[in-house]
Amino acid sequence: MEYLSLYLFLAVCLFLMLGYPVAFTLAGTALVFATAGILGGVFDPSFLSALPGRIFGTINNTTLIAVPLFILMGTILEKSRVAEEMLDSMARLFGGVRGGLGVSVVVVGMFLAASTGIVGATVVTMGLLSLPSMLRSGYSPALATGTICATGTLGQIIPPSIALVLLGDILSTAYQQAQLNMNILNPKTVSVGDLFVGALIPGLVLVALYILYLLVQARLKPESAPPSTLEPVALHELLRGLLPPLTLIIIVLGSILAGAATPTEAAGIGAFGALVLALTKGQMTVTRLKEALRNTLDVTCMVFMILIGAAVFSLVFRGFGGEELIHAFFLGLPGGVMAATLVVMVVIFLLGFILDFIEITFVVVPIVGPILLAMGVDPIWLGIMIALNLQTSFLTPPFGFALFYLRGVAPESVPTSAIYRGVVPFIILQVMLLVALWYVPELATWLPSALN
Repeated sequence: MEYLSLYLFLAVCLFLMLGYPVAFTLAGTALVFATAGILGGVFDPSFLSALPGRIFGTINNTTLIAVPLFILMGTILEKSRVAEEMLDSMARLFGGVRGGLGVSVVVVGMFLAASTGIVGATVVTMGLLSLPSMLRSGYSPALATGTICATGTLGQIIPPSIALVLLGDILSTAYQQAQLNMNILNPKTVSVGDLFVGALIPGLVLVALYILYLLVQARLKPESAPPSTLEPVALHELLRGLLPPLTLIIIVLGSILAGAATPTEAAGIGAFGALVLALTKGQMTVTRLKEALRNTLDVTCMVFMILIGAAVFSLVFRGFGGEELIHAFFLGLPGGVMAATLVVMVVIFLLGFILDFIEITFVVVPIVGPILLAMGVDPIWLGIMIALNLQTSFLTPPFGFALFYLRGVAPESVPTSAIYRGVVPFIILQVMLLVALWYVPELATWLPSALN
C-alpha cells in the first residue's frame, strides 16, 4: 500500500507537466486515489475528516496574512513606477562606470524582488524596465539577460520575501511535529522572523557576488558592459528617487529584525507605506490602484487555493503510508542525515523545473521536513538551503522558470541561446554559495542565534 503514495506523487507530477491547474490537480488527483483506496479497502477515510480542521487552521493562521500584504506592497511599488524611478536614479548614478548599469539593475532588482517574492513578476518587470536600456547602452545580450534573470530570482532569499514567509510557516509546523514525534513535550519554535534573519547574510553575500562578477566581467571584456551615456543625476533627484522606497524597506525589515513587529505587522506597515509613497509622488492613479489590487487578489487566491489542494494531497499521501516509506528510505541511506539532506536537495532542484516554489513549499516540505528535522537538521539552515536551491533551479536551462518569463518579454533580436549563456555564471555563483552553506552552516545560523 505504501507504494501507492509514490504513484500518487508521480501522477500529480504528470498532470502538472500536462498543464493542468496546480491547486485542482493536487486535490483532484489525491481524492481520486483516496476514493480508489477506500473502495479497495486500503485507505482509511478518517484521514479526510481532518481536512476541515486543516482549512480552518489556515484561516486562523495570522502569519499567512503577511502574504497578501507583502504582495500588495510590491505590486504598488511596481504599478506606481516607484521601481522605475529607482532604476533610473541608480543607472544615472553608476552609469558612467563600466558595468554600472548592471550593478544598478542588481540593486534595484534586489529591493523589488524582496518586496514581491514572486519570481515571474520580478523577472518580467525588470525585463521590461531595464533590458531595453541595457541593450541600447551596448551591453551584450547574454550579460544583460543573465543579470536580469538572476536578479529576478533574488526574491527567494532576500527578506522580506513571500517565499520565506510561506517556507517559514511550513517549517515552523514541521519542526514542532518533529519534536512531538521525538516525545519532546515542550518543543522549541522557529518563526518566519528567524528565517528572515538567517537569510540576511547569505542573501547579501549573493548580491555582492553578482556585483563583483559584473565589475570583473566589465573589466575583462569592456565591450560587454560599456559605460552608460545617461546624464549624471543631481543629488536632490537621487534622494527623491532612492530615499523614500529604501526607507520603507529598511523600516519593514528593521522592525522584524529588531523584534519590534511580527512579519504580519511589518507587512501591513509596508503595504500602507507603499500606498502613501505612491500617492505622495503623484504616480498612483485609480486605474493603477485597481490593477495593483487585482494582481494582489489573483496571486493571493492562487497561493491559498494551492495551500488547500496541498492539504488534501498531504493527508492522502500520509494515509497511504508515504511518510513512513520516505522515513524508512532516509534511515536506510548509508550516509545518514547528510545523505538524506542531499537527496532531498536534488529532488527539490529537479522539481523546481516543473513546480513553482509555492507548490514545492506546500507539497514537498511538509513531507520531508519533519523527517529531516527529527534527524537533527537545523530548521533555519534547512530553510535557507531550500530557498537557495530553488533559486538555482529557477535559473538552470533549459527548464528554469526565470528563463521562460524573460523570453516572453525579451525582443526577438535576443536569441534564447544568449539567455542560456548569460545565466551560467550566476548559476555557478549560487552553487558556490550553496556549497559554502553546506560546509559552513553558521552563515545562516549565526545571526539568528546571536539576536535571540
